[in-house]
Amino acid sequence: MPKRQIYIEPTPLPDALKLWRDRLSAPGIWAPLPGEVVNVDDSLGRVTADAVAAKLSSPFYHSAAMDGIAVSFADTIGASDTAPRRLKVGDQAVYVDTGDPMPDGMDAVIMIEEIDELDGGDIEIIEPATPWQHVRIIGEDIVATELIVPENHVLAPVDVAALLAGGVTEVKVRRRPKVTLIPTGNELVQPGALLKKGDILEYNSRMLAGMADEWGARTERYGIVPDNMEMLKKYIKDALSDSDLVVVNAGSSAGSEDFTFHAIGELGEAVLHGVNIKPGKPVILGIVDGKPVIGVPGYPVSAFLTFRLFARELIHAWQGREAPEPEHITAKLSRQLASPLGQEEFVRVKLAKVGENTIATPVSRGAGVLMSLVRADGIVRIPANSEGMAAGSEVSAELLRPAAGIAHTIACIGSHDNALDLLGNFLKKKHPEYNLSSAHVGSLGGIMALRKGEAHIAGSHLLDEVTGEYNVAYLKKYLADKHPVLVNLVYREQGFLVPRGNPKGIIGFADLKRPDVVFVNRQAGAGTRLLTDLHLKRLGIDPSEVKGYTHEEYTHMSVASAVLSGAADTGLAILASATALGLDFVLVAHERYDLVIPREHYDNPMVQALLEIIRKDKGFKDSVDALGGYDTRDMGKIMWEG
Repeated sequence: MPKRQIYIEPTPLPDALKLWRDRLSAPGIWAPLPGEVVNVDDSLGRVTADAVAAKLSSPFYHSAAMDGIAVSFADTIGASDTAPRRLKVGDQAVYVDTGDPMPDGMDAVIMIEEIDELDGGDIEIIEPATPWQHVRIIGEDIVATELIVPENHVLAPVDVAALLAGGVTEVKVRRRPKVTLIPTGNELVQPGALLKKGDILEYNSRMLAGMADEWGARTERYGIVPDNMEMLKKYIKDALSDSDLVVVNAGSSAGSEDFTFHAIGELGEAVLHGVNIKPGKPVILGIVDGKPVIGVPGYPVSAFLTFRLFARELIHAWQGREAPEPEHITAKLSRQLASPLGQEEFVRVKLAKVGENTIATPVSRGAGVLMSLVRADGIVRIPANSEGMAAGSEVSAELLRPAAGIAHTIACIGSHDNALDLLGNFLKKKHPEYNLSSAHVGSLGGIMALRKGEAHIAGSHLLDEVTGEYNVAYLKKYLADKHPVLVNLVYREQGFLVPRGNPKGIIGFADLKRPDVVFVNRQAGAGTRLLTDLHLKRLGIDPSEVKGYTHEEYTHMSVASAVLSGAADTGLAILASATALGLDFVLVAHERYDLVIPREHYDNPMVQALLEIIRKDKGFKDSVDALGGYDTRDMGKIMWEG
């Protein structure tokens, strides 16, 4: 078995970035690439390698700026109402249209509306013309030899037009750097392949290629390279022959089949291995044959972050450009964030403007959770010398989306339901300017978020044991001063999810005490968790007796996935999640799932647009019914007002 490698001492991120730039600057790698000549028609978005001057003037002849009569202004001197001036057409006056060359000897145009046509073809005017009146003189727009665009200028559509107007048909631009991406791993298969257990779809190279393309590079993706040291070295060498940057994806950690560090070290120099960041710690920076080689981790979030940190500025520098400074926004954390001391952590967050504050709600922090990047609006950095941040802390979030969208986002924090995903899609389809951002912290967590002013609405299904009523008792207790409006979304069936055929014969909560049953729970504060605890209490079962009680998931679909994958034998969730993944279902309860809306947000146009879909869009209602396990009889109805 190959010997496991050991990390070089992980480096603080600021030191790693400086080291990387310094090592590439010394031999001149961190510098603009030579230019290449391209047709101006193909130059949009390219960066000029030289200043570009006009080859001819625009216009290059005197031309009429109006439809009318071209004249010599000297022939019009003295014309007035009392002494009209008569001009002979063809001799003293020539009809011209806008853009026509001015006839020789003529230096003014009189608009067609300001002349009288006389019998015999002559014309009469009652006002004199001034020199060059309504005439575009040579070079009015561009003068030959005039600078059109400077060096290191990104060519926009108007620049392309100006170059052509100035007689320039070819332009020298920075060569687009070529980035070659090499995905590695025996477990990788191409999208579309027939999957077997242990296979992982290869999509990171597509993501990284898209990022490099956005930064102005051109990219090539190699096929999947197996975990073989000599093959990896060969592919790196081949890629370097016609690339400016080679990126090896995966194999950067310290496992027995992680060869990237050794391959780079044997071919050239491994400048750095390991950075004190989370996620992305095992990144590798190297130089081979005078060219940079980066080894990014295999987890998608780690790959995204490390490639962004160590390739973005370099690719821009090769084009003679400074990488645009990321836009930041100040926000308040909706909940506490704990973080390991000594590592700078990049936390993905959803952002929404609630009242006067922008609220940042963390999403999943796993390095392998690609959807955390899909769902995130921004990234919050937790410094290496911090153990985290308290709820309500003011943070700076680096935006991954346009800032304008944040003000048009409905923040829904609370209990999860599959109908919310449908609702978000219908909102976006009907109102493209709006977004529904749903964060799953449980019913009670959603109510507390409303209490703290961190959300517009919350999903809730909290049952009061005493009254048998859903949600109202909790709203009276925690949100009385918010005067909430309780709007029904659905009634739904909640129960045990089990594999097809229910192999362990699970029929109720008493089965959770069995030693052969592994349970998957919902997070503290979730209505489903409270329902579970209520039944365990009634049966006298201590949570410590339930295997898997501390294994928490945040959505019904995550519970379903855990059961489907065999990570658990059962879990409590809604019927729709069982239907979606082909599981069997043991009914426990029918429950009411409502949306809680504080009065201050109820009349918000975004919220009203959402309610209109809930109340009037038959397509939405039919889509919810099609999920299975739902009753939509009161959908959109106000169940209670505070």
